[in-house]
Amino acid sequence: MKLIILITSNIENGFDVAMRWQEAGAPGVTVLKSVGLHSLQRKIMRDSLEVPLHVASSMTSTMAYVLREMDHTNHVLLSVAPKELVPTLLDEARTVMGDLLEPNHGVAFVVPLDEAIGVRQPESGDG
Repeated sequence: MKLIILITSNIENGFDVAMRWQEAGAPGVTVLKSVGLHSLQRKIMRDSLEVPLHVASSMTSTMAYVLREMDHTNHVLLSVAPKELVPTLLDEARTVMGDLLEPNHGVAFVVPLDEAIGVRQPESGDG
């Protein structure tokens, strides 16, 4: 089994990739909202945010405050799938996102798993 991870700031396309992965046979797809640290730092610097004094005591507390207050700008897609399915899932991501080597198209990577406990088998149809 492999863990396929796709991170994209194009939220609409991220959801489309998730649906395509499901249709292609991925046993499950998890979509998480996230924000990149670089985006968070830029927002703090660019917007000159008014942060409550008790929060502004450190950069860490300021960033935590801003993170709670701002919209998440990325989607992180996760899927644990059989290794044979990985090329298909990556092709689906490229079909929607375009060439992932291009800036702002997303980042994808595949991680080998020693064990995957509780992952349903694609052919079983179990929920």
